[in-house]
Order: sequence, then structure tokens, then C-alpha cells
Amino acid sequence: MSKANFSADNPMRSSANIVILHNIRSVANVGAMFRTCDAAGIDKIYLVGLTPAPLDRFGRKRKDLAKSALGAEELVPWESRPTILPLLKKLKADRFLIIALEQHKNSVDYKKVKVKNKNVFIAGSEVEGIPKNILNKCDIVAEIPMLGEKESLNVSVALGVALFAMLKNQK
Repeated sequence: MSKANFSADNPMRSSANIVILHNIRSVANVGAMFRTCDAAGIDKIYLVGLTPAPLDRFGRKRKDLAKSALGAEELVPWESRPTILPLLKKLKADRFLIIALEQHKNSVDYKKVKVKNKNVFIAGSEVEGIPKNILNKCDIVAEIPMLGEKESLNVSVALGVALFAMLKNQK
């Protein structure tokens, strides 16, 4: 099955890496995350909730997103979904390891995460993060420890750091 045809509704491959962007508000962040996902070899991006898509509601290319994506929005397959929970249920049933990137009392250092053949990485809202009801559906909550004064990285930067670190040892 080609990369462009990969879907949670038809998971024929034995290995795959998916990113879910949940309620990301910034178009620039979404574009940057498309570039990161292309660079990391991600098979598909799901744009969930408020997350802007590369095409507007009339099917026209969004120039503001394309500006930061630099063409990656045309390389990485994507799909919009209104809600995340049915998607997570389907991916779990298809034996994906669900990894949330979030600061949480039960989080583990992202460098200690051992990914599987089939993984989902969730990045959440710039302000609110990933809601607790979604975190409860995840197999792992991974956190990037902060060494400075600020409590977090920009979501697109955090996704890049986490993806490259976690996927470098994928079997």
C-alpha cells in the first residue's frame, strides 16, 4: 500500500507512524508541523477539532499555511476529523501505540519512550494542551523536561524534538 493511501480505516501495513494535531489554533504552527512530519517520515496527519487544514472550506489552498509548510502539505497525506475519540478508538483497535506529548503528573521523559511498529503521536492546543479525557485514552504521556524559566516549548518545536528522538530507534 502506498504512503498516500494509508488510512486508519484501512491499516494494511505492518508499521506506520501517525500524528494527530488536536485543536491547534495557529496556522503557522500547523504548517511547520507538516514540514516536521515530512522530515520525520510520518505516514499521515489527522487534523482534529479546530486545527486548520491546508484547504479552506471551499477547497482552496490556504496560502497562510502553505507559507510555513513550504509544500509539505502536499507531500504528507492528511485528513480532517471533527472529534478525536472515535479516531483513537479505531487506532487502538488496530494496535497502534498512542503517545501524547504533554506535561502531566504521570508523564515519562520522552527520551525513555520505546516506540512500536505502529505509533500515534498527539500534539495538543498551544494554550490548553491535551484534555484529560484524551490523555486517559493514551498508552503513554511523554514530556520534554524544561531546563529554563519557561514551562514549555512551542508546540511545533516540541513535536519535532519528540518525533526525532522517539523514532530514531524504531525497529
